[in-house]
Amino acid sequence: MSEGEQPVSGRERVTVPKTYKLHIGGAFPRSESGRVRAVEDPDGRFLANAAMASRKDLRDAVSAARKGFETWSTTTARNRGQVLFRVAEMLEDRRDQFAAVVADSEGVSREQAEATVDGAVDRIFWYAGWTDKIGTVLGGANQVSGPYTSHSVPEPLGVVGVLAPRRSSLLGLVSVLAPVIAVGNGAVVVVDRERPLPAVTLCEVLATSDVPGGVVNVLTGDAGELAPWLASHADVNALDPTGAPESLRAELERDASGTAKRVFDAPAAEPDWNRDPGLRRMRAFTGLKTVWHPLGA
Repeated sequence: MSEGEQPVSGRERVTVPKTYKLHIGGAFPRSESGRVRAVEDPDGRFLANAAMASRKDLRDAVSAARKGFETWSTTTARNRGQVLFRVAEMLEDRRDQFAAVVADSEGVSREQAEATVDGAVDRIFWYAGWTDKIGTVLGGANQVSGPYTSHSVPEPLGVVGVLAPRRSSLLGLVSVLAPVIAVGNGAVVVVDRERPLPAVTLCEVLATSDVPGGVVNVLTGDAGELAPWLASHADVNALDPTGAPESLRAELERDASGTAKRVFDAPAAEPDWNRDPGLRRMRAFTGLKTVWHPLGA
């Protein structure tokens, strides 16, 4: 051993605190504001640093979501389902990592966290299976009287702003995100600063599972600060206020009405995310296009 080299055994390791970034357009940029915030578990133990998104970051995320929507909405329903299946598979492959993150973030036991991860995987699989079936359920041939046929087909709305649930950091998140993208929308998700780590870890899965860049954009930060800008943004077509503070709901609905957004009728309190989600969210983020075809022409 040459002079200057020292054995590493027995040396106290230096802990490197991880700093999670935003997820915009398929990339992981820092917040342009340079702000970060320490994330702690329910007992006050430091877990990591997370970016605090700004209004500029939100504008960038909406722009990226619009581009992602243009690609995603023209992808066949079957292919969208295959991509979502892949997301579920990769989430399951990293089950232990997600269980640890959920346990730390929510302060639950390891067994409860594993059940939450299993529920999230099952939820994504469920929505993946619906991508090429939802058109049959929500659309169909209309009754007409005349020499023509008429068909109604559900189509995505465009860019959907989502305020992620605050209590359920993983199962709640996938329960509000999966229906938005399953039907072909782009998404801008605002995750509150209290429990952002399951969401930013999920971004690592999305980035490596064939989801086109820009389809899902995740901003961590102060939901109360970002929500009004998301609700009033002219290039956002719909809003899911599930994770918004109750004191902000009325203000967000007023802001959204200024640009004629569709606002999902979310309950004031978070639901039991383990229950059957039904088709309500997919229906809320689609519109019906009716096509008329003449007969005998």
